[in-house]
Amino acid sequence: MRDHHPRLPSSPGFWRSPLRGPWFTSVLGLVLLVGITVLFVTGLVSYAAYNPDLSRVNDQTPDKGVLGFYLFAWPTGPVWLYRFTQGLHVTLGITLIPVLLAKLWSVVPRLFALPPARSVAHALERISLLLLVGGGLFEFTTGVLNVQLDYVFPGSFYPLHFYGAWVFFAAFIAHAVLKLPTALRAVRRRPSEEDDLVAPRPDPPTVSRRGALALVGGGSLLLFLTTVGQSLGGPFRRTALLAPHGAADPGGGPNGFQINKTAGYAGITPADTHPDGWRLVVTGRTGTVRLSRAELLRLPLHSASLPIACVEGWSTADQWWRGVRLRDLAALVGHDGDPPDVFVESLQRHGAFRRAALRANQVADPRSLLALYVNGEELSPDHGYPARIIVPAAPGVLNTKWVARLTFGDL
Repeated sequence: MRDHHPRLPSSPGFWRSPLRGPWFTSVLGLVLLVGITVLFVTGLVSYAAYNPDLSRVNDQTPDKGVLGFYLFAWPTGPVWLYRFTQGLHVTLGITLIPVLLAKLWSVVPRLFALPPARSVAHALERISLLLLVGGGLFEFTTGVLNVQLDYVFPGSFYPLHFYGAWVFFAAFIAHAVLKLPTALRAVRRRPSEEDDLVAPRPDPPTVSRRGALALVGGGSLLLFLTTVGQSLGGPFRRTALLAPHGAADPGGGPNGFQINKTAGYAGITPADTHPDGWRLVVTGRTGTVRLSRAELLRLPLHSASLPIACVEGWSTADQWWRGVRLRDLAALVGHDGDPPDVFVESLQRHGAFRRAALRANQVADPRSLLALYVNGEELSPDHGYPARIIVPAAPGVLNTKWVARLTFGDL
């Protein structure tokens, strides 16, 4: 008697869901085609914002070679640029998780199909599929862990996510080229269910394929609504239940807005920032000057309304910053014309971005400040007292806190 319940996943009869089929898989695939393309582009944009072609300083992937062909001097306007692109990247990535999982579920029989390769073309397709599935799971998993500030992966997030993205997207493009014509035909014509994804002896249906798509869409909508608030800020922040920065702003008052690292976490002590001991060291063409906070306050002060936006997708509303323009500090050490790049060093003793560089166009922007006040009050220790960098449209980690030294010159 024939076994109607095969035990091996390589047997077509092992997979009995009536939902699997070319139409269901194709709809999910077309959604991912658009969504993952946007994710890849915004991911590259984020990398460019971190490393505006300053490979010796900000680069977290020193062996990237030709993969850094697109790096450029990151602009300073509009001021919400990085807030928008990175918010889109993180929110869209989390929103697509149900779609990705549903798509993987819909094609899982093909992962176990035998023989492994029927021809050279089939072997290449299977390899691209393995890279696609593995790369997709890797990218989404590391991305979510980074958003949640859970650095449990081996090595630095930046090179892992960067190289993983290129491998995944290369497999994604190869798969799309092979499958897009078939997917478009399946969606337009709703062909008869003659496909290796269709169960030969399906179980009775409990939901239609359209109902299953609605369930996937509902899951994505729920994740969107419980994530996007960390990027929008204001009253929407409380709706970001799944984001570390989704709660209400910490405390009240002028310094009562979101932070990633506290002074205690960074190892900053009151002795490090005490007015009697702290000095800002500024070095440039004509030498070095050392400035106390009181001396900085005697320089011309300027104000700018700017947000802070971080790679995890969260951002603050615009805060009112006041301090000394970076280009004025460059002029103190001989850079009176167009200011050069600047290398910024923090009192922070550990961490990947305790040192960072800014391009000349960022230094030259009149809104780029060494901030001493925020919202009319001295910076709090957690927000970088006695002085921090604030630059329009720059990722949060480049807005260095607890600044100790500025070195102006071409980097």
